[in-house]
Amino acid sequence: MRAVVMAGGEGTRLRPLTSNQPKPMVPLCGKPCMEYTVELLRSHDITDIVVTLAFLPKLVRGYFDDGSTLGVHMTYSIEEAPMGTAGSVKLAEDNLRDDTFIVISGDALTDFDLTELLRYHRSKGAMVTIALKRVANPLEFGVVVLNEEGRVERFLEKPTWGQVFSDTVNTGIYVIEPEVLDHIPAGEPYDFSQDLFPKLFSMGASLYGYVADGYWQDIGSLEQYLAANRDLLDGKVMASLAGMRLDNDVRVGENVNLESLENVRGPAYLGNYCRIDREARILPYTVLGSNVVVKGHAELGNCVVDSNTYVGSTSALHGTIVGKNCDIKAGVTLSEGSAVGDECIIGEQAFVGPNVKIYPFKTVDSGANVLSSIIWESRGTSQLFGKDGVVGLTNVDITAELGLKLAMAYGTVLRKGAVVMTSRDADPASRVVKRAIISGLNSTGVSVRDLRVSSPAVNRHEIKAGYAEGGIHVRVSGWDPEMLQIQVFEPPGIPLKESTQKAIEKYYGREDFRRAYYTEMGEIEFPDRAGETYLRALRNACDEQRIADRGYRFVIDYASSPAAIIQQLMATVRAEVVAMNAVTGRGRRGEPFDVAGTIAGVQRMVAAMGADLGVAFDPAAELVYLVDDRGHEVPQEKALLLFVKLVCEAETDSGARVALPLTVTRLAEELARQAGVEVVRTKVSLPALTVAASAERVIFAGTNNGGYIFPQFLCAYDAVMSLVKLLELLAPHREPLSEILAALPTSTLVHKTAGCPWALKGTVMRTITEEMQRAAEGEVGLLDGVRLSQDGRWVQILPDSDEPVFHIYAEAETAAASAELADRYVRQVRGVVERRD
Repeated sequence: MRAVVMAGGEGTRLRPLTSNQPKPMVPLCGKPCMEYTVELLRSHDITDIVVTLAFLPKLVRGYFDDGSTLGVHMTYSIEEAPMGTAGSVKLAEDNLRDDTFIVISGDALTDFDLTELLRYHRSKGAMVTIALKRVANPLEFGVVVLNEEGRVERFLEKPTWGQVFSDTVNTGIYVIEPEVLDHIPAGEPYDFSQDLFPKLFSMGASLYGYVADGYWQDIGSLEQYLAANRDLLDGKVMASLAGMRLDNDVRVGENVNLESLENVRGPAYLGNYCRIDREARILPYTVLGSNVVVKGHAELGNCVVDSNTYVGSTSALHGTIVGKNCDIKAGVTLSEGSAVGDECIIGEQAFVGPNVKIYPFKTVDSGANVLSSIIWESRGTSQLFGKDGVVGLTNVDITAELGLKLAMAYGTVLRKGAVVMTSRDADPASRVVKRAIISGLNSTGVSVRDLRVSSPAVNRHEIKAGYAEGGIHVRVSGWDPEMLQIQVFEPPGIPLKESTQKAIEKYYGREDFRRAYYTEMGEIEFPDRAGETYLRALRNACDEQRIADRGYRFVIDYASSPAAIIQQLMATVRAEVVAMNAVTGRGRRGEPFDVAGTIAGVQRMVAAMGADLGVAFDPAAELVYLVDDRGHEVPQEKALLLFVKLVCEAETDSGARVALPLTVTRLAEELARQAGVEVVRTKVSLPALTVAASAERVIFAGTNNGGYIFPQFLCAYDAVMSLVKLLELLAPHREPLSEILAALPTSTLVHKTAGCPWALKGTVMRTITEEMQRAAEGEVGLLDGVRLSQDGRWVQILPDSDEPVFHIYAEAETAAASAELADRYVRQVRGVVERRD
């Protein structure tokens, strides 16, 4: 007699366990579910087995091969397209024509007496006999009613409670005569329960049911999967478990390193080569696959942890499922009903909430509070805000749902009745997320002034003007078109302070949102003159006459940003301008902003028209890239020194100050000092720079990336204002821009990076700080990262807030000396990491 083992199921309700393996291959107490089925067949002398495959067939074939290691002979039939349960059996009919055969699922756990089932089938002279089981909740199964003779009278697939007419359900185990194959059409999807059995029933065929004793459990859900493992441990299933049974009802595999039985309580299963530290606690119904390591003071109970997974010290896993090759760091909590797919990393002190699913190959940051499933997202983060706002893959990390929750958390931080300014770029993805944000804000009783498609500078200016208490701008990253960025502002148009970010993250993580009463819902209005207000303020902030008297000829590439509003100003100052890419939203979707290509286009145009200079904006109209009168690109560091020189020379206030990040060259101090202006150093983050820029007597702030701030107008990057001020400041200088640049000193600043795991960043910082302080080679600063300064030389070691790397900046007498200094600390970072690994 032959058997057909149905092993093509994807097991969608079992994800993430079945995200990258077929349902029949999920492990139960150390063995794939299907292996129990094969052993059951063999115990009833059914050793000729045909396996039907569909989803990831190589994994099944690779494990079972020809079946000889299990004492059976296995052949395989693979569906090229979904054929249904009966259709997949039809594909294998060449092997099934000569005798009665049994069909059984490879993804259910049972110990039915198949010999008695076959005897019953033959005694009834049945064409098909369905193995049935009485269950407490029949809603998820096909219900079958038999007459007194055992013949099928009625059946219904997955009924509602109002349709339940029996507690006897179809288990998916059938004994079938070969002639039934004639009633299954070839080459099309066909199902046993929905198609074949109703057809046979209407024909009056001998369709019988057999109510089986014994155990049967479908493992279609995560709850059923845990239940099946518990039942195996309790001996409710007549099945062989691997390993040796100890007195305390704990089964252990080969070479298990179990330092003490004192903290191990059965029933439990510990697979081959497991290592359990003495202080670890293994509670009842814990199942560990091969090579699992459990460190001291970790506690596991009622959970399944698959092979090659590491569980760090003090972690707590209760009622959870963990896949293969996972790294569960120290102090992690996996709550009841949670599930972690294969090859995930859960960072130290992370909390994974009840019923949360984390799909394979994901990383959860240290300290993250994960309360919703991570399915498409690339990672679960400990913080919502990064150095550039909230950034992630479009419709993967940054979704409409995230926008809604972020806005509700932000609205909860604000007072009821507050007003938030919203804007976006021209991309449809930004529109989707911004609309969700508006709904979230309104639901918390916060009103919205929506600028629709606009630059972030206009949004910020409206906040500074007092029209809103905060702002949100949504845009596609110019550098990676798959990434979406949400920027959140506070008065006077600066990025949110870290304290406000933390408050939003708290409400976001807990989903503890304020919900407005129905009479308090926020309103939406659409200001129609915000652009004009911005332009008027821009004109008031510059000396139009000075610019007009110079009579500029220049080239500008707007990068399809909303900044083309400046064209109105250029007409009033009588500048001769060649504008490129001035139509908003006309950039090529799906392609990154081509900085080099954009600058090259400006260079060609400057050379062709003999222009005084060329300017390129980024797509958000925040950053500025310069080209001199000779058509040469101006390096960003040199451009910043140009702005510092021009701003300081034009300033008459003896107490004026310029704010610059720690990583800007020391040459900026020299230029400012010559004009009697003080340089204030800030942390490297943009929020820190904008806060410093908003302080009294600060006349300018900037960075090496093309972002410049003129606080009297706006405490934020604004490419339009940067261009206007540059034209104003250059106007008194009659020499060409190239000569002014040539007179500026050249920096020897070097920037390098060194990789470092997230969990070791603190260790690296502490170790390097201690070594610097012990060496006493210079002044050690801890404003941002750690900085060592001595005799005009300096090095800055800065951990990246978004990536597992350190940035090392160094400046010395020569470029070679700077590189040597930077390399020294790159080696030091790597040395700390290697010692800790």
